[in-house]
Amino acid sequence: MRKIGLTLLTAFVGGAMAIGTYKVFENKQESSMSFEDRQKVYFASNKSAAITSSAGDVDFTQAAAAVTPAVVYIRTTYSASASSGRDSQMEDLFGQMFGQRMRPRQSQPQMASGSGVIISPDGYIVTNNHVVEKADKITVATNDHRTFQAKVIGTDPNTDLALIKITATNLPIVKLGNSDDVKVGEWVLAVGNPFNLTSTVTAGIVSAKGRNIGIIGSEDQGDDDDQNPFGPTRNQPAVPKANKAIESFIQTDAAINPGNSGGALVNTKGELIGINSAIASHTGSYEGYGFAIPINLAKKVLDDIEKYGSVKRGYIGVNFVELNEDQADRLNIKTTNGLYVNDVVDGGGAQQAGVRKGDIITKVDGTTIYESSDLQERIGRLQPGDKVKLTVLRDGGTKDIAVTLKGDIAPTNKTAAARSKSAEELYNKLGASFKPLTPQEKGKLHVGSGVLVTQVRSGGFFDETDIPVGSVITSINKQPINGVADIDKAITNLRNGMVIITGVYPDGTSFNNTFQVQ
Repeated sequence: MRKIGLTLLTAFVGGAMAIGTYKVFENKQESSMSFEDRQKVYFASNKSAAITSSAGDVDFTQAAAAVTPAVVYIRTTYSASASSGRDSQMEDLFGQMFGQRMRPRQSQPQMASGSGVIISPDGYIVTNNHVVEKADKITVATNDHRTFQAKVIGTDPNTDLALIKITATNLPIVKLGNSDDVKVGEWVLAVGNPFNLTSTVTAGIVSAKGRNIGIIGSEDQGDDDDQNPFGPTRNQPAVPKANKAIESFIQTDAAINPGNSGGALVNTKGELIGINSAIASHTGSYEGYGFAIPINLAKKVLDDIEKYGSVKRGYIGVNFVELNEDQADRLNIKTTNGLYVNDVVDGGGAQQAGVRKGDIITKVDGTTIYESSDLQERIGRLQPGDKVKLTVLRDGGTKDIAVTLKGDIAPTNKTAAARSKSAEELYNKLGASFKPLTPQEKGKLHVGSGVLVTQVRSGGFFDETDIPVGSVITSINKQPINGVADIDKAITNLRNGMVIITGVYPDGTSFNNTFQVQ
């Protein structure tokens, strides 16, 4: 009996150790997964009844019930000085299509509202960059009437996307879909918070795909074609190097109004296929056309922001003109489809692969290119080092060219910071994004702790004190920093209302900067 008891005890202890080891491995493995892979694990262990398509009887109740709990209301607060000519210009042109900005007296804080979509049970939320841009304070209200302060993990003005986070667990999420499978004419739902009317669902169809409406970064356009890695588009004469906009919107006639920005566009299976971003309107309200960022493009952007703190983008290295009848006549060529290469960037992937000025790009990875957005979205999903196959027309024949994408210095973003003393607001006030250092990087830099600054947003402390991208933060308030969680703890440990940041500049010199929390 003693032997049997000892055997059972040994088996029990061994099993417990195995389970514990598995759990540790599982947690480590999950932290390196993309949002889409984490969702697969989540739905595998949280199975629910399949949502049927409404292609037959038109019934959106199942999809609406599945999505609405995970669409949040975002309220932002701005200082009076945060108002800019850009806001006025955009609202004059497009009638507040980018959110519901209310303009009280200039001396008072301004308020704005928008929407967001929970994509991870631990509090990650996707929204539009313009919803949280320059916000001093970001408040998130969930469908069950709980409120949280959010911090900005990172933003990407080039796609008008932002990833924010609240401190919460076991949150409902919207299942990520596949925007490549979206068909013109299929039913979709828009879920968001227009005009402060929370949890609003509207229905319509997909009326077009791949729309480039020239709205992202249009207020910052310049005339220097040489700085545009993609080239001029029909609606944008040129995009400066610092603002490489990527537009390939899903167009829908589902009613979208101010406040819907950052909300969900879902199919009848309740799958997220786009992030609502803009409307075409002369009045500022719905007039029949709304535009959403395809989720397949958003997946890459959001995964990069969480993993690296900024978006790692690959570039072909060409400037081009989108062909139409007028452009073909001007260039004295016969075809009106494709992208005419009017310049090749020195040292870029296209030049090294053999792309020439005068080539006409007709396909990317076998897919026909009709508009610039067909190429932009495809390249926007890829990383530096990835390869694409371009099919070009040259001297009356076609030629396939394999191009390895080259990287570029990520542009800085423009998100201001908070002024209150909560961890989220203080984090936003720093105005930066971070990536943990590996043990190898710490050894190379001869530091015992540290995070790498991957993004600096204008108006924040890092911008004001000239702490650039590439700097290493080793401690805050004399507490070692190895990750975002350490930053949250350290910045709330104020010393006479001061935050002390210690680190190393990219050139290797040390710094010790202090700022007063107001």
